[in-house]
Amino acid sequence: MALKTIHVRDLPTLTGTAFASPRWIEVTQAQVDEFAHATGDHQWIHVDPERAARESPFHRTIAHGYLSLALVPPLLFEMLEVTGARLVINYGTNKVRFPAPVPVGSRVRLTGEVASVEPVEGGFQVLLKVAMEIEGSSKPAMAAEVIYRYLA
Repeated sequence: MALKTIHVRDLPTLTGTAFASPRWIEVTQAQVDEFAHATGDHQWIHVDPERAARESPFHRTIAHGYLSLALVPPLLFEMLEVTGARLVINYGTNKVRFPAPVPVGSRVRLTGEVASVEPVEGGFQVLLKVAMEIEGSSKPAMAAEVIYRYLA
């Protein structure tokens, strides 16, 4: 169940609203391995814990940067449910950055702000400025603008 439910016609009222996931999720080696399998990115720094312990400056494996980005939709949709939308489209991303690595075993959460809501044919385009925070770190794992289209 989402923390906030809003009808698609009321999306413009969210402009300027800040949000933060109420829960931290642990990034596990199993998740990283599955992501590596799905993307074909099997760099040792992600999938070889023994070598990473010996050779990595992080002393353990780290998550793929794009895994942090891939966690945005499920965490966002835990926080916001839009009723009256027949379709939600991931329209794209802008300004994606990965300022800090996510060591396996770390906990992350999504924070952000609704930067703009613009009408488009059949609904609204929502631009969110998001960050994937790492528990105990001053730098986020990922920062980006994500764009969704909610069509009624």
